[in-house]
This record gives sequence, structure tokens and C-alpha cells, in this order.
Amino acid sequence: MTPGLGCRARGSVDSRFPRFLLLLLVLLAIIHFAPLYSRLPDVVQSHFNSRGAPNVWQTKPVFFAFFIGATVLATVLAFGLPALMRALPVQLFNLPNNQYWFAIERRAKSLDFLDSWFAWHACALFSLVCYAFEFAVRSNVGPGPVPHPERLLYAIFGFLVFTLIWIGRLLVRFRPPPRSS
Repeated sequence: MTPGLGCRARGSVDSRFPRFLLLLLVLLAIIHFAPLYSRLPDVVQSHFNSRGAPNVWQTKPVFFAFFIGATVLATVLAFGLPALMRALPVQLFNLPNNQYWFAIERRAKSLDFLDSWFAWHACALFSLVCYAFEFAVRSNVGPGPVPHPERLLYAIFGFLVFTLIWIGRLLVRFRPPPRSS
């Protein structure tokens, strides 16, 4: 099979696993959080300061609407942006050296890389959202240990480190082309 007819270009990155992982994470989040909806008060603590004290409250439906919105955002990041990039002309891409890396002979591999790059980043983003949502839910549900706010800060820090590494990976992948090109 030739690239574009159902298989990936030779040497390209496959985005099926991180996309599957994201869908699995969404399914697990639904299974985990749906039963907790009825246990939450009508007005929930939804934002916390650095010491873990609540400083913003929302109604339960609005609180869950934010979670659904974050889920949609992660899904669009993993599936929608890569599809849009495949449909757009290369001149609209704001990537280093895009004329070289998206030339016809390298376009498929570059787009496959971006498919995977966006899907992995969506998994990381959604995991952080789930962790923060879990923190808020556990703070509202009642008896039991309240999560330590430092753990949420560590999760945010971990996501930032992941994002910096991921941006570095993007810059390395789209480095300046060889001089002979």
C-alpha cells in the first residue's frame, strides 16, 4: 500500500495508540465521575488557593459543564486539529521551516508526527484536568481525607515540564533543513 491509502508513510509516527489512550481515559473518567455527581452538594467548591482553601464556588451543573468542556477541548486537540492541518495549505502553518518540512515528499511524515504530537499532548492535558477535577470532587464529597494541595501543584508542574519537553521535541523535529536543501 502507498501512503495515503490506509497506511502510514514508512518511518512515520503512529498516532493510533495515544488517541486510543485518550478515548480510554475519557471513558474511565465518565465511569469514575458520573456516580459522584449525585453525592456532590448543589454548590461546590471549584477553585482553591495554594493552601487548599476554596476561593470559588459553582453550581454542580456548571462545575460538570467545565469538565465536559475540557473533555471536548482535549478531544478536539487530539482529533480535530490534526484533521484540520491535513486540510489546510502549508502557508497557514506557523511552524519552523514549514516550507521544507511540508514539501510534498515530507508532508505525510510531518503530518503523522503532528497527529501523534497533538494526541499525546491531549492525553497529558486531559490527565491533568482529571486530576484537578478529582481534587475538587474529593474536597466536596465529604468524610475522608482532603487531598493535599501540594500534590495538585506537583501535577501542574509535571504537566509544564511535559509541555516544555514536548515543545522541545517539536523544535527538534522541525529543525532547520540540511544546507543542501
